[in-house]
Amino acid sequence: MALTLELRDLHAEIEGKEILKGITLRIEQGQFHALMGPNGSGKTTLSRVIMGDRRYKITGGGIFLNGEEITNLPTYERARRGLFLTFQNPVELQGVKLFTFLRSSYLVHYPNDGRSFQEFITYVQSKARLLNMDTTLLSRGVNEGFSGGERKKAEILQMSLIKPRIAIVDEIDSGLDVDALEAVAKSLKDTIYSEPRMGVLLITHYQRILKYLSPDIVHVMIDGKIIMSGDYSLALKIEEKGYEWIREIK
Repeated sequence: MALTLELRDLHAEIEGKEILKGITLRIEQGQFHALMGPNGSGKTTLSRVIMGDRRYKITGGGIFLNGEEITNLPTYERARRGLFLTFQNPVELQGVKLFTFLRSSYLVHYPNDGRSFQEFITYVQSKARLLNMDTTLLSRGVNEGFSGGERKKAEILQMSLIKPRIAIVDEIDSGLDVDALEAVAKSLKDTIYSEPRMGVLLITHYQRILKYLSPDIVHVMIDGKIIMSGDYSLALKIEEKGYEWIREIK
């Protein structure tokens, strides 16, 4: 069964400050949504609330998967149901090799996979090469000494292996040069549109990564609310005019 993620009038705060002010959104597996907005609009908060970050308090509304409320479920249960989040600023896991981490994550989702250990190594290396990622990074600690671009590639590598049903991709384009952006976008596109297709909420400030992809819907978030939605032409208009014109008409 295809997965549907629903946010129903979602409100959330941190340390008494309201960040999300009534988000209603429906993402079906197989759909590609882009979420744009200026700094401080609440986009990253939204991604973390969806995945169950305990630092945020939900004060209204709820989160549902195929009609089942998951508002109070721990993060690992959300992941088991098919949700995945790439981090805007991936952290280091010292002492844990990236390959070990990837294999452990993969086997949680596919415990009956028939690949031998050597076959899995070859499989991961092939995925890494699609990202133009140095395969020697697989033997290093997770993100340990990685550049910003290498950390982002490691996030997409994990996503391409796990193939979640719905992925929230938080500013994967920040800090990437043109070549790295193109490689990440190509791998992301291959992952999104291979079967079974994923549902995606891609968070970004700019349309530069969207030109490599094909979002079905573009949403604009300002001051904790989604105030406009449209097709890809909306992203192009934002690139040309910024966000102030949206504030003015709203």
